[in-house]
Amino acid sequence: MHEFDGTPSFMDPRAILESVLKRYENRGLTPVVATELEFYVVQPNWRDTGRPSPPTSLTYRGEPNGFQLYDMSAVDALDDYLQTVRAYAKAQGLPADATTAEFGPGQFEINLLHRPDALAAADDCIYLKRVVEQAARQHGLKSTCMAKPYSDHAGSGLHVHASVVDKDGRNILDAKGDDPRKLKSVCAGLLQTLRDAQLIFAPFANSYRRFQPGSFAPVDLTWGCGHRGTAVRIPDLDGPAARVEHRVAGADANPYLLLAAILGGMLLGIDSELDPGEETTPSHTPAHTTRLTHDFLTAVDTFRASPFIADIFGERYQKLYGDTKRKEAITYLRTVSDFDYRTYLPRI
Repeated sequence: MHEFDGTPSFMDPRAILESVLKRYENRGLTPVVATELEFYVVQPNWRDTGRPSPPTSLTYRGEPNGFQLYDMSAVDALDDYLQTVRAYAKAQGLPADATTAEFGPGQFEINLLHRPDALAAADDCIYLKRVVEQAARQHGLKSTCMAKPYSDHAGSGLHVHASVVDKDGRNILDAKGDDPRKLKSVCAGLLQTLRDAQLIFAPFANSYRRFQPGSFAPVDLTWGCGHRGTAVRIPDLDGPAARVEHRVAGADANPYLLLAAILGGMLLGIDSELDPGEETTPSHTPAHTTRLTHDFLTAVDTFRASPFIADIFGERYQKLYGDTKRKEAITYLRTVSDFDYRTYLPRI
């Protein structure tokens, strides 16, 4: 999208990411990023039934066979569909890597390889979302990147791995066997901006159904090296693979805005030495942590008031996005649901 004079539109998510990448370029740095997209495949009759249901090959008497995490039989059951996804991805030149079955019935994850071009990585993620949808149509199915399509099954995330190389190709996050101060500082920058940018990571009312205690999605502003439940994880401390993993966003997030927010937060930790606080480990949880919001309207109000958001996305986009989402949140809160009718109407 462009203005009449040819300059990028302030509304264009791709241009917003490009402006953040310019800040890295001015510092002689290049982000290297990869995305991991989770999604569900459902029966095509959702328009008639009003709700999704798993593919029949993954059910018994209409009920899911059970948890399918890393279950090769679940992959085999939808092999024709997944083969079409791979063929489409190859035709599009997408750097698709591993495909795994996730917890939910009909839920899968596809990893895209790291790219030293964040714009191309975001493009890849957009194309992948289209690929899984179009392949599903070819097999009489429906795919969805809805964050929480089922009340009683895991939500779908969009995890991002990111490192930064300098002009000589050296990973500046490489701890080289020493104290990973730069990595921890980058984690701190991400944690400091998580609540401000949560509306980017969770852009719809349904997105907030993921952020519940006991769910697979992170609910606290935590970091750690070996804990997959943290909001920000350090998968590798040393060498070219030293990086952070951002685990908050849902599959419904816009990849361009998502990477702009993440890379913007990382810049804070690159430019200053920040303290992320106490580490979360498999055997230790800090006594006091800040919690992400589970409320759509609260996320909207935080976004609208954030100086960080104004700096990274621009004040005009902050207002446009914030106003639009506030109207959506108010409409959601005013909508009387089936839960209301089923629970309250007979009793009150």
